[in-house]
Amino acid sequence: MTNNSYTRRIILILILLATAVGALFLWWQPTQPATAQASLLPLLSQTDTSGFARATEPNAIQFPRDLGPHPDYQTEWWYYTGNLEGENGRLFGYQLTIFRRALSPTTPHSPLPTPQSNWRTNQVYLAHFTLSDIANDTFYPHERFSRGAAGLAGAQAQPYRVWLDDWTIAETAPGVVQLQANGGDVALDLTLTQTLPPVLHGDGGLSPKGEEPGNASYYYSIIQQQTAGTIRIGDETVPVTGLSWQDHEYSTSALSAGAVGWDWFSLQLDNGGGLMLFQIRNADGTLEPLSSGSYIAPDGTVTHLQLADFDIEVQDTWTSPTSGAQYPAGWRLRIPKLDLDLQGRPLMADQELNVSTTYWEGAVQFSGTLAGQPLTARGYIELTGYAGSMNGRI
Repeated sequence: MTNNSYTRRIILILILLATAVGALFLWWQPTQPATAQASLLPLLSQTDTSGFARATEPNAIQFPRDLGPHPDYQTEWWYYTGNLEGENGRLFGYQLTIFRRALSPTTPHSPLPTPQSNWRTNQVYLAHFTLSDIANDTFYPHERFSRGAAGLAGAQAQPYRVWLDDWTIAETAPGVVQLQANGGDVALDLTLTQTLPPVLHGDGGLSPKGEEPGNASYYYSIIQQQTAGTIRIGDETVPVTGLSWQDHEYSTSALSAGAVGWDWFSLQLDNGGGLMLFQIRNADGTLEPLSSGSYIAPDGTVTHLQLADFDIEVQDTWTSPTSGAQYPAGWRLRIPKLDLDLQGRPLMADQELNVSTTYWEGAVQFSGTLAGQPLTARGYIELTGYAGSMNGRI
């Protein structure tokens, strides 16, 4: 997972930006819509990464500096998911993710061209906010996009804050973050409190994507964040508590040829630890050898997992009435070296996003054993490439 969490999202952000952000620039230049869109799409889908910074050295991540943005890298995201519980055990899930994409390098040798203005930028932001109302079997997906200028969207390290319009991720005290998002029909206002140190994936936070120097990302997660606040569905406001998971990753890298999609698992274990597994599916039916994962023990100790260390068996499927795509909807996860065996399902079937692209990301629950002891988990799974290959879409 750690070596390829970047890959699963780089495809997604490119596709999302190439479609959604085109509409943003139509709004920006209403008198020349066709020209604006035509000139933007090649920038978003460009394969020339010269001039951007590269991830090359392990142990380069520093806090609090690297909570914030890295505009000299081409791609970045701040990703939050959580499983929440209201009164009488009513279950909910949420996702709030803000992506950043640089349209051109920003370095001392290649600054933005003049003349400058408050509206001028080479940084584009996009965000997804979803809420899963499990009891009522209803899924609410929302999408926004904006330029990283004029205060419309941006990020900073101290105090830590990432925002797109009024969708915000903001530090309110050391180790405490507030999430706020309002999609009209649904909204959330949550406070997350850190309980474990950040998990550095790969080699001291350096997550290689290939053999070439610099074909890698910097990547960390903060898991088991105690969460409390409210969600609103229509006119109903519900106090909730639960756990949240954060990913932050930034890089300038490339997508491997032949990949069609990915299955990504993030599970908050009831022993206080966590599990992340990720497998990239290739067009020929094989799995990408760099597919991998991390087991996080309750004390924060990390065991890195290679593809050969785990097995993901699909035990059920669900077919979307909207896209017609057939997704996995039941799994058995086995990691013999940890003596871990879990089985799980989505908390509800239809958690498919039909926004700028179509994919499934939703709340799940698992149960089984670890070293012979009972273990349960809730978390999130992301499934892409089932409604058409994610490769070659732009």
